Amino acid sequence: MSVVRLRQAAKESVSGLPREFWWLWTSTLVNRLGGFVATFLAMYLTVDRGYSAMFAGLVGALHGLGGAVSAVVAGVLTDRLGRRPTLLIAQLSTAVTVAVLGFVQNPVAIAVVACLVGMTSNASRPAVQAMIADIVAPGDRVRAFALNYWAINLGFAVSAAAAGLIARHGYLTLFLADAGMTLLCAVILFVKVPESRPEPAVGSPESAPAEEREVGLSAVLRDRPFMAVVALSFLVATLIQQAFVALPVAMGADGLSSTDFGVAIATNGVLIVAVQIPVTRFLEHRDPAPLLAVSALLTGAGFGLTAFAGSVGMYALAVMVWTVGEIINSPTQMGLVARLSPTHGRGRYQGMYTLSWSLASLIAPLAGGAVMDRFGADALWAASAVVGLVAAGGYMALGRALRNRPAAGEAGGGVGAGAEASGAGAASGAGADAGAGAASAGEVGQVGAASGAGVPAVRAGSS
Repeated sequence: MSVVRLRQAAKESVSGLPREFWWLWTSTLVNRLGGFVATFLAMYLTVDRGYSAMFAGLVGALHGLGGAVSAVVAGVLTDRLGRRPTLLIAQLSTAVTVAVLGFVQNPVAIAVVACLVGMTSNASRPAVQAMIADIVAPGDRVRAFALNYWAINLGFAVSAAAAGLIARHGYLTLFLADAGMTLLCAVILFVKVPESRPEPAVGSPESAPAEEREVGLSAVLRDRPFMAVVALSFLVATLIQQAFVALPVAMGADGLSSTDFGVAIATNGVLIVAVQIPVTRFLEHRDPAPLLAVSALLTGAGFGLTAFAGSVGMYALAVMVWTVGEIINSPTQMGLVARLSPTHGRGRYQGMYTLSWSLASLIAPLAGGAVMDRFGADALWAASAVVGLVAAGGYMALGRALRNRPAAGEAGGGVGAGAEASGAGAASGAGADAGAGAASAGEVGQVGAASGAGVPAVRAGSS
C-alpha cells in the first residue's frame, strides 16, 4: 500500500468523531500506559514473594471476584448516578487501592486488597462503554470502539515492556506508578469529559416509548440471546485470562524471567496496535457469527500451542496466534453487545457483559493454577484448545438465533444529558452488524479497564 493510501486510511479512521471521545480516548491511553500491576501480579507473587502458583491463582481469583461484584453494581450506577460520577469514583478508588497493594506484606492482607483493586478498577468499564455509545453516532461506533481498544493495547504494549525492566529495581515502583497514572486519568476525565447520560423519559414510564424506558436487571437476565453472548464471552475470556496467570507461571517454571515474560506478552499489544485498525475496517460490515467462531478457534489454538513453547521466541509465537483471535473477537463482540443494548439500559447491559470477563478473571486463575499444580501446564493448554472449539460452535448457533432480531438503542452521538443524535441507518439482522456493531448500527463496548483488560484486565478496558 502506498504512503498516500496509508495516510488516507488513517485519516478516515480518526475523522468525524466528537472531541469528548478523544479526551476519553486520551484518558484510556494514560491509564493503560501505567497499567503495570494486573499484568505482573502473578509473577510478583511467585517470583518476587515466593508464593505458590495456587496462591497466585487465589489472589487472581479474588481480584476477579471484586470485579464481578462491581461489574453489576457499576452498571446500575452508570444508568442511575451517571457515567461521569461512576468513572471518577472508580478511578480515584483504584489509585488508592493499587498503592496500598504495593505496601501490604501479610498474605491475607494481599488477598483482601487485591480483591478491592479488582472491585474498584472494574467499576469503570460499564461507564466507559456506555459513554462511548452515548457520544458517538451509531455509524461511527465500531470505529470508535476499535480506536479505544487500540489505545488500550498501545498503552499495554509500552507498559508491559517497561514494567519488566522497572521490576528489576523493585515492584513497589510499579504499584506507585500505576496509582499515579490512574490519578492522572481521573483528572483528565474531571476536567475534559462531561456527563453523557441520556435524559430519562418525561411522564410515566408506561407512556414513554419502549426505547426510553429504564431497563431493570431482571429484563437483562431474561434476554436469552444477550445472555448467550455473555456466556460465550465468558468462555473466550477464560482463555485470555490465562495469559496473565498461567502463562507467566509457566514461563517462570521454564527458567524465564519477568523481563522475558514482558517481551512475550508485549507481542500481544504490539500486534494489536499494528493491525487492529485495518482489520476492523475489513470486519465491520461482515456477519459477526462466523467471525466470532473463527476468533474462538484461533484463541484456543494459540493457547494450545503454548504446550510446545520453551523459549521466549516460541512463547511469543503462541501469543501472536491467540492475539489474532482477540483482534477479531473484541470489536466484533462488543459491537454485538451494543446492538442488543437498549439506550436507557446501556449501563446494565454493559455491566452484565463486563461480568463475563470478571467471572473469567475469578475462575480462570483458580482453574489454571489447580490444573497446572495437579496435571501440569500441558494439560491446561490442551484444555484451552477444546474450550476454543466449544465456543466456536456456540457462536455459530447464536448467529442463527439472532438472524431476525432488530438492533436496540440506535440513538447516539451527542454529548450531555439527552443529547443523542441519530446515526446512519440501522441494520436489522445479526448478519448486517458485523464486527463490533455494524457500520450502521451497533456499538462496541468495552474499555474502561483499569486493567483491563481487560481487561483486562483484564484487559478489555481502562481503569
